[in-house]
Amino acid sequence: MKKIGITGGIGSGKSVVGQILEAMHFPVYYSDQQSKILVDTDLVIREELIKLLGTEVYLDGKLNRPFLTQQLFSNDELRLKINQIIHPKVREAFTNWVSKQSSNLVFNEAAILFETGAYKSMDYNILVTAPLELKIARVLKRDNITINEIQERISKQWSDGEKIPLADFVIVNDEVKPLLKQVEAVLNALDK
Repeated sequence: MKKIGITGGIGSGKSVVGQILEAMHFPVYYSDQQSKILVDTDLVIREELIKLLGTEVYLDGKLNRPFLTQQLFSNDELRLKINQIIHPKVREAFTNWVSKQSSNLVFNEAAILFETGAYKSMDYNILVTAPLELKIARVLKRDNITINEIQERISKQWSDGEKIPLADFVIVNDEVKPLLKQVEAVLNALDK
């Protein structure tokens, strides 16, 4: 079984690539979705986040997402500490998920695969890229945040230029090059 990471900056379309793979009957683990579940349900994460950020991080037993997001994007040192609390649990959940799969290829979609070093545990890594203006337009359409907030989040992520040398495959999601053909080309290369 080969484990393949799928990553890319905010608005790049990595989830769309994951959905294409799912439609082709490949199992895809969405790390960002799973981390949202884990911060609500994992007692160790809850305890560590409260210890780090105070009781305000959970309100009425639920994660205070706006507060956590503000902490993540306002302080680089704090973001690193938060990631050190959450990401090992997400990786552990991914490993458990993999053990239940029977496909010869399994995919892990994760926004900060390279930044956390998790890419090293994958057999191959796919980077999904898109022009900056398109990323911003996609996030504006999808999320209820301002252009300044989007640009702030983009500035906190590694650039495509930093990620490309670590990627085994690059998929350009620019709404010009056909996405399906690029995904099929990667699958053909992985099948060899």
